[in-house]
Amino acid sequence: MENTTKIIFPYDQSLVKELPLIDKSNIEKILTTAQNLFNDQSSWIPAFRRIEILEKAAFIMNERSEELIHIAISEGGKPYKDSKAEILRAIKGVKLAAEHISQIKGEQIPMGLTEVSLNRIAFTSKEPIGVVVAVSAFNHPLNLAVHQIVTAVAAGCPVIFKPASSTPLSGLALADILNEAGLPEGWLQVVLCDNETAELLVTDARIHFFSFIGSAKVGWSLKSKLAPGTRAALEHGGAAPVIVESDADFSEMIPDLVKGGFYHAGQVCVSVQKIYVNQEICDRFIEEFSRATQKLIVGNPFDEKTDVGSLITPKEVNRVEEWVNEAIEEGAKLITGGKRISDTTFQPTVLFNPSEDSKVSTNEIFGPVVCIYPFTNREEAIKKANALEVHFQAAVFTKNLDVALDVTKKLNATAVMINDNTAFRVDWMPFGGRDASGLGMGGISYTINDMIREKLMVFKSKSL
Repeated sequence: MENTTKIIFPYDQSLVKELPLIDKSNIEKILTTAQNLFNDQSSWIPAFRRIEILEKAAFIMNERSEELIHIAISEGGKPYKDSKAEILRAIKGVKLAAEHISQIKGEQIPMGLTEVSLNRIAFTSKEPIGVVVAVSAFNHPLNLAVHQIVTAVAAGCPVIFKPASSTPLSGLALADILNEAGLPEGWLQVVLCDNETAELLVTDARIHFFSFIGSAKVGWSLKSKLAPGTRAALEHGGAAPVIVESDADFSEMIPDLVKGGFYHAGQVCVSVQKIYVNQEICDRFIEEFSRATQKLIVGNPFDEKTDVGSLITPKEVNRVEEWVNEAIEEGAKLITGGKRISDTTFQPTVLFNPSEDSKVSTNEIFGPVVCIYPFTNREEAIKKANALEVHFQAAVFTKNLDVALDVTKKLNATAVMINDNTAFRVDWMPFGGRDASGLGMGGISYTINDMIREKLMVFKSKSL
């Protein structure tokens, strides 16, 4: 019997669609198709055509934005207003990729600087790295697909895309749109398969670049098995620490941090998770933060009033509930929330001063839970913020420039937001984790540059 994957609406667990999975016997054909396209340079898509394809794709996406929003909500459960923002970002991402194609260029390397380099002129040029395999995550099903597929198209690489098995519909919709926009057959192959088959694909010697968004455990494991020479970019999670000083502006900070903590029910790799607050303002912070949290509307993601939707599976609700109960048993004070609303939703939860050994302190929660820790010594707070293996984005709230610069320098993070939440991102900025949180930097232009490689040409002539 054919294996399938069931796409379930996370909020009420209703069946959206059932799709077939490929098995190992299909892998050879998929790889051969991609490799043949790359090896035949006469079939490469010229830059002007890549620009035309992506510009047309962005236009079609814009025309079908409501349909794409509906697809994203039905498979991922992210509330309407946030799914709408994701689709608009995805369209902008396609436009950014099209624009960046004109920036793919080499440079002249100076010669004649030594006697042996006389009578030469040298240039670098850029060419596609080769076959790209991209493995994606569930939490931003269209925007992540853009970051992994469209960047490969812009770089001129054949791409094999494996979406998360729970949220493949947005990636498939993007593939249809790219085909409609004129992407030649074979340049994008969307593969739905189990983990064992995916590993066979990823670790094949014909893969030149591996793009991964997902858990650190899976990402580092796959990287360790890559064929020699396969380049990789990995994006994992973080715990997004925030330092709040006593001079922070409450009117700006509270709504910002509440949004950063509970956006997509906390299922974001840079969600606000750990807030270290100066003891002088801690009582006021807890009061205002919890009051704003209690106003959040939890409900059906299709309802435009909903702020917080469902978690991706009931299993995740069980896990979040266990972690919160464990934290309370180990000394955390429950400020608000703390209970499941249904099999698929959990109350936005605020915990005060959980043990540094509790799971909510040591692991990425990936749920609607924010932990607040008081501090009297800022250096100690920074030390605790840096104590985990994961380091991605962080933030500091203060009106003191020296404090902001000092904290920014000392926090172990790839990006530090000053007076903004940790989840801020635009798609033209570098974005990624360091240490256990990832390898390389994402962002449309950064990923395109990862997917191209340099070639040096040196001309020798007596006429030079």
